Amino acid sequence: MGSKNKDQFDKPLAQNKKASHDYFIEETFEAGMVLTGTEIKSLRGGRANMSDAFATIRNGEIFLHNMHISPFEQGNRHNPSDPTRARKLLLHKQQINKLYGLSRQEGYTLVPLKVYTRNGYAKCLIGLGRGKKNYDKRESAAKKDAQREIQRALKEKQKVSY
Repeated sequence: MGSKNKDQFDKPLAQNKKASHDYFIEETFEAGMVLTGTEIKSLRGGRANMSDAFATIRNGEIFLHNMHISPFEQGNRHNPSDPTRARKLLLHKQQINKLYGLSRQEGYTLVPLKVYTRNGYAKCLIGLGRGKKNYDKRESAAKKDAQREIQRALKEKQKVSY
C-alpha cells in the first residue's frame, strides 16, 4: 500500500529558473491556485512554463499572470481556456496585505518561483524579490563557479584518499 500523502514530497511541476538569476529573493509565501480541471491535468503532465510569469495584487486579491499552461489534449476541445490567463492565488488576507505593503517599495516585485502539489492541491511558491543589477549577476555567477571548484577539488581528494 502506498502512502496517502505521497505527492507531498513530489518534485516541482514547474519552476521559474530565471527568478534566482534575476532577483534576490528575500521572503517566500505558499499560495493555493485556482485552476480548471484540464489545467491541473496538463500541469501534472509537465506542460507549464513560468519563465515570464509575475504576480500582481488587485482589489485585495493576488493574481498570477503570463504563466503558460498548455491545453490538455484529451480535455474540452470545444471550449479551451486561454493558456496564459490570469490565475487567482489563494492567501490569507493578512499575507496579501503584507505582500502589498512590501511590494509597493521601490525595486520590489512578486515573483512566482515554482508550482507543486501538496496533498493533491496545486500550490505556488511566491517570492518577494528585488531585481539584480548586472554586476550582482556576475558576482553570483563567480561565487557559484568558485563553490563548484571547491566541491570538485574535495571530490577529487576523496577519490585519491581511497
